[in-house]
Amino acid sequence: MATQIVTLVGVLIGALTSYLATAIAERAKFRRMMATRWDERKLDTYIEYISCVKEISRAAREALRARDRGEDTTAALTEMEAIEAKRSILFESFILLSDEAAANAAHTVNQRAWELLRVTRNPANGEAALADVPLVTSLNVLHEAARADLATGRGY
Repeated sequence: MATQIVTLVGVLIGALTSYLATAIAERAKFRRMMATRWDERKLDTYIEYISCVKEISRAAREALRARDRGEDTTAALTEMEAIEAKRSILFESFILLSDEAAANAAHTVNQRAWELLRVTRNPANGEAALADVPLVTSLNVLHEAARADLATGRGY
């Protein structure tokens, strides 16, 4: 009878150990899957946001070049404003998904983008006024922060 109890306890311990090992492995797999899923979403959001900022810069340059040539800037300014509206919406996703360093860098990029918009909206300014807006430097800092955020993950 004692040997049967020892055998039964051994089977129970083996089953419990097997269950715990499987549960831990499944939990780790689920966490990796979720981290990958969010990292993909984060990467897409980072790319969309940065691309949008670059489109604003391009449209602003076109408007200011047209102004320097004495041409109508309405189309370029309208395009720039539409892209700015899109950037504003994308920024919310960016902030929700990013780490603190990337969020801070994105706030700085926003400030530079707003400066660029202000300069471009002023009818007295031409393309030379863009030299006062260090947007590229801010974007480079954002690129570094985004790469660091995507490379580190959340420790899953």
